[in-house]
Amino acid sequence: MIHTDLCIIGAGPVALFAVFEAGLLKMRCHLIDALPQIGGQLSEIYPQKPIYDIPGYPEVKAQDLVENLMEQAKPFKPTFTLGERVDHLDKQEDGSFIVTTSDKTHVHAQVIIIAGGLGCFEPRKPVLENLEKFEGKGITYMVKDPETFRGKRVVIAGGGDSALDWAIYLSKVSSRVTLVHRNETFRGTPDSAAKVFDLANQGKIDLILSANLKQVNGNGKLDTVILEGKLKEEIKLEADYLIPLFGLSPKLGPIADWGLSIDKNAIEVDTRDYSTGVERIYAIGDINTYPGKLKLILCGFHEAAIMMHSAFKYVYPDQKLSFKYTTVNGVNAF
Repeated sequence: MIHTDLCIIGAGPVALFAVFEAGLLKMRCHLIDALPQIGGQLSEIYPQKPIYDIPGYPEVKAQDLVENLMEQAKPFKPTFTLGERVDHLDKQEDGSFIVTTSDKTHVHAQVIIIAGGLGCFEPRKPVLENLEKFEGKGITYMVKDPETFRGKRVVIAGGGDSALDWAIYLSKVSSRVTLVHRNETFRGTPDSAAKVFDLANQGKIDLILSANLKQVNGNGKLDTVILEGKLKEEIKLEADYLIPLFGLSPKLGPIADWGLSIDKNAIEVDTRDYSTGVERIYAIGDINTYPGKLKLILCGFHEAAIMMHSAFKYVYPDQKLSFKYTTVNGVNAF
C-alpha cells in the first residue's frame, strides 16, 4: 500500500503543476497515469509542438514545458505509478480513499484529484477506404519528431490549433506543406490563422479550403492523397505523409462509474474550488467542465492553485491555512 496525502490521476502538465502547488502547502502527492511516461498528451502526442500561450514563454516546446514543470515539482518529491490505469476507487470510513490500479497497485489518499486531460483518448480518424493500410506507412495522427518530415511532402488535414501550428512549423522543415480544411474559416486562434494565410500568400505552404479527404493511394506506402473540392472536383496531391488532425475522441473509462456528475465526457465542478459532487474528489484541467470553461493549460494551472487551498482542510483538518507568497518566502521556506 502506498500512503500519500493526495492521489492525482493523470501526469500531464496540469497534474505536475498541482504537485508544486500542493508542495507549497506541505502536502505529498502520488500520481497515476495509464501512459508509460509523464507529460500526458504533450509527451505522448506532440512532444515537439510549439506552445505559445504559457505566461513568460513566447514559445516553448511541449516536452520542454513538461521537463520544466517536473523540475519545478522536484523539491516536493512526488511519487509515480506509470503505465497503469485506475480501475477502482473505494471510500473508507474516515472519508479517505483507496485507489486500485489495473496492476493491483493500491494507493491510500485523503483526497483524489482527477487531472486526466481528456481521459482515455484516441485520435478521430477520417472515414476513408484503405485508411488502416497506410497507418504507419505515411499516415500518422501525431507529430512526435518533426525531423521525420524534413524534405518530405506533407498534407495536413484539419482546422484547429494543432493543424495550424504544425502547418506553420513544418513549413520550415518539409519540402512542401499542404493544409486542407473543409471550411473557409478556421477553428484555431485568429493569430495562427493569420500566419497560415500569410505563409500561403508567400507561397510557403499550399492552402486548400472547402475541401474534404476522399481517398488515399500508394503501393505499400502512401504516395497520393485525393481531395474532393468545393465544386465536387477531384484534387490529386502527391504526398509522403498525411497527418489528419481532427482532434481526440475522449472516453472517461472507469471514472464514469464513480458517481460524479458528467456532461459530454467531462466532469462538472464547482468553480469556487473545482470540487466535484463527491466530497474529497476534485477535477482540474481539460477533464472538467463549467460555464465559461476554456481548455487551456494556463487555465488548468489556475484551477490547480485554487483547489489545493480547498483540499488542505482534508489533509490538515486541525490547522488553519496561512497563505504566503513564494516571491517573499521562496520555495524552500515551505
